[in-house]
Amino acid sequence: MKAKLRILVVEDEAAIRTGLIDVLVYHGYDADGVADGRDGLLRAASGRYDLIVLDVMLPSLSGFDICAAIRERDRDQPIIMLTARVSDDDIVRGLALGADDYVAKPFSIAQLLLRIEAVLRRSRSVIERAAHIRLGDLDIDTRNLAGQRGAQAIAFTRREMDVLEFLHANASRCVTRDELLSAVWGYAKHLDIETRTVDIHVAKLRRKIEVDPKEPVHLLTVRGAGYRLAIDGA
Repeated sequence: MKAKLRILVVEDEAAIRTGLIDVLVYHGYDADGVADGRDGLLRAASGRYDLIVLDVMLPSLSGFDICAAIRERDRDQPIIMLTARVSDDDIVRGLALGADDYVAKPFSIAQLLLRIEAVLRRSRSVIERAAHIRLGDLDIDTRNLAGQRGAQAIAFTRREMDVLEFLHANASRCVTRDELLSAVWGYAKHLDIETRTVDIHVAKLRRKIEVDPKEPVHLLTVRGAGYRLAIDGA
């Protein structure tokens, strides 16, 4: 019998935590929940979970701190953060720390399930990767999620690298946000989900690959259409 995918819910509001666990179990997942940030980090560090649903505001240790600590050890662990709708800063900060996606509170269970399914589907798929990407004086080792510009070492998250590799594989054309959501995040095409995930990841990538992120020469915006990666000969 196929093992169930395991999800950890780190959420201090008992009603939300219990409700999410019940819904996840109903939909065929093996779900655990904790209310405290330190307990959440200890559980997450066990490596037994296929996905972690992580609230931002937690006792003992914030969701941001937990996300950062997980990413120091494991750049592939799928993480979805729960954030307050009123705070764009929470969204940007969570994604900057390496979360795969976010869901704003208050949220619908249907939307959260769609995002969970998408992140899990994407984390289990295999991308054909180029060993290296060269952008000007920046040499990127895609398998080790690392770049080198002179003496400067640059680390990438798995999701950032997935975005960069998809753009690199399609460097001859403009790539739409919907394409990136489908190819990199695993969302079904034309699914009506409101998210700034793509734009925020592109902004993060620019800060890493561009000499001047405000005047990009590699990762270009095609107004009203999407993004294009400019490489030699493309």
